[in-house]
Amino acid sequence: MSHLPTLIADLALILICAGVMTLLFKKLKQPLVLGYVVAGFLASPHMPFTPSVMDTANIKIWADIGVIFLLFALGLEFSFKKIVKVGGSAVIAACTIIFCMILLGIGVGMSFGWHRMDCLFLGGMIAMSSTTIIYKAFDDLGLRKKQFTGLVLSILILEDILAIVLMVMLSTMAASHNFEGSEMLGSIAKLVFFLILWFVVGIYLIPLLLRRARKLMSEETLLITSLALCFGMVVLASHTGFSAAFGAFIMGSILAETIEAESIERLVKPVKDLFGAIFFVSVGMMVDPEMIIRYALPIFVITVAVILGQAVFGTLGVILSGKPLKTAMQCGFSLTQIGEFAFIIASLGVSLQVTSDFLYPIVVAVSV
Repeated sequence: MSHLPTLIADLALILICAGVMTLLFKKLKQPLVLGYVVAGFLASPHMPFTPSVMDTANIKIWADIGVIFLLFALGLEFSFKKIVKVGGSAVIAACTIIFCMILLGIGVGMSFGWHRMDCLFLGGMIAMSSTTIIYKAFDDLGLRKKQFTGLVLSILILEDILAIVLMVMLSTMAASHNFEGSEMLGSIAKLVFFLILWFVVGIYLIPLLLRRARKLMSEETLLITSLALCFGMVVLASHTGFSAAFGAFIMGSILAETIEAESIERLVKPVKDLFGAIFFVSVGMMVDPEMIIRYALPIFVITVAVILGQAVFGTLGVILSGKPLKTAMQCGFSLTQIGEFAFIIASLGVSLQVTSDFLYPIVVAVSV
């Protein structure tokens, strides 16, 4: 009898759990992301009554690939044209929400006596609403054509972009615990270099390359070429001192400006769905019931802070942008949750080894 590698057995368990949970949550009309998290909890070593994943280190690598694909796909949905279309209202609202929620998160963390980096990362985790959950909720409730939903979706686009900037800033702060001015200037210079590279390569080189090679591009070669560009930028970003997710987003946004953008997005979607599912399942594996019981009070306080904070600051931000109170309240109450970016920022803190062990499961519990 041949020996089956542990990775394949673990992957089989993950996909079986994810498949069953997604069917169940689809039936219950709940977000699939939540189903993946529950599947991860069932397949984790913390659950003694079900089969468990044997090698969590391998799953962590797959989850890192999942983050790369999620951010690459997000970049493909972003373009310079979208930035122009969102308008000033969304810019004012998004900046108000993120700034105020970061301060609220830092304040909550400090009230519990947590370390400075835990407080900073907590602020980042609760600052962004969940694009996936809001899109799904609007579709299920038949609200996509309402006037206020257009503003909410514009705010979400900007929040996703600002989340990438926030991840870069958190990575820089994590690398320099003393926040030295010279190191911060060096990081800003590297960021400017990346943005210039983003603009020049995105506007001229890659669109020209794809136009010249269009006759040679089958669906297979287009998929391989776009993924090669994605992982090439991931490696470049990593060597420059930024996160892999940042590099993936940059390349996705570059390809979003090309004539092949829609085809690439369609081809990448199944790969993104697979690795994204593994990432969200790995999030569920981090949930330790004992830790949730021990930190029940912070979980409750942060949950209330997210619901009230997003509702109040979302409403305030939209009012400041010049919209009427009714529209502002509809937008504010649409934004009262956290999701995929909270998990991505939490995993960034874990990978950089700058956040405490309890922060990841707390944030997952708050999101659920």
